[in-house]
Amino acid sequence: MLYVESHSFDPEYNLSFEEYLFKYLPLEEEEYVTLWQNGPAVIIGKNQNAWAEINRDYIEANEVKVVRRITGGGAVYHDLGNLNFSFVTKDQAKGKIDFSIYYKPIVAALRAMGVEAELSGRNDITVDGKKVIGASQSIWKGRVLSNGCILFDVKMESLASALNVRPEKLVTKGIASVKARVTNIKPYLGMEKDVDDFKALLLKEIFRQFGEEPREYKLMEKDRQEILKIKESRFGRKEWNWGQSPKGSFSNGAKFPFGWVEISTNIVGGKLKDVVILGDFFGTEDVAEISKALEGADYDKKSIEAVLGDFELVKYFGQTEAKDLAELFFE
Repeated sequence: MLYVESHSFDPEYNLSFEEYLFKYLPLEEEEYVTLWQNGPAVIIGKNQNAWAEINRDYIEANEVKVVRRITGGGAVYHDLGNLNFSFVTKDQAKGKIDFSIYYKPIVAALRAMGVEAELSGRNDITVDGKKVIGASQSIWKGRVLSNGCILFDVKMESLASALNVRPEKLVTKGIASVKARVTNIKPYLGMEKDVDDFKALLLKEIFRQFGEEPREYKLMEKDRQEILKIKESRFGRKEWNWGQSPKGSFSNGAKFPFGWVEISTNIVGGKLKDVVILGDFFGTEDVAEISKALEGADYDKKSIEAVLGDFELVKYFGQTEAKDLAELFFE
């Protein structure tokens, strides 16, 4: 395994850097890890409705950037008290999203540092039942990007103010607020360390989990130019980061075991039009393909279920059935 350094706190650059590592570094003989930080930002999941996930007044007043990542899952708040990690590895799960495989090194590294972390729920790592890491994942051409946001010494008031957490998420967990369900790792270390100290310790421990000493892969100027091209074409663009705002005459959403799904559509002449599917689910395929297939479908459960049934839905959402998703199109 090789370590790659970003040398930036700009969230738009860092997500471009991460995508470049994921898609373009040679993976035949080596795999990669990077630890990186962002200035104040809300990083939203690939399929999320940005307007529903953030407190826009707070974001604008405090110059917090909003950037959409290429992996699924929910929105997270970043500041320089966060430490983010990204692994780029070969696909060990045969095309399936599987957090248990790729996040064990992080859990093991934290435990070796005296933090009793554990994998919890769909994609969280917790300490004392509170979330300290939110993780996400993407699969592309036999490569896997496994990333996560470590709450080390984050400003919790800023985190709570920047994010709009759906009440359904809090109710299902039996808690009252976003601040009540998350915590920082720093108090659990048993030593006075800042985020740079923690980064150095974590990097060394990650490599120890693989029986190696840290070795660095240094990007060349041509690599950095390609990263800037990705930023210009994707992560630096409002169209990508904010995405499509659902404006259909009918909208509905529900919490499934695999995550939140919401749909928006117009109904014109008894047929679906302008279908948008959003949520914090994980999948290896693009739900825009399903939205496109639903365009023009008759507005009845049988027709919608038939269109959904043409897709291997587990690859788009997680384990579900067409009849359950079809229910979202009706009150």
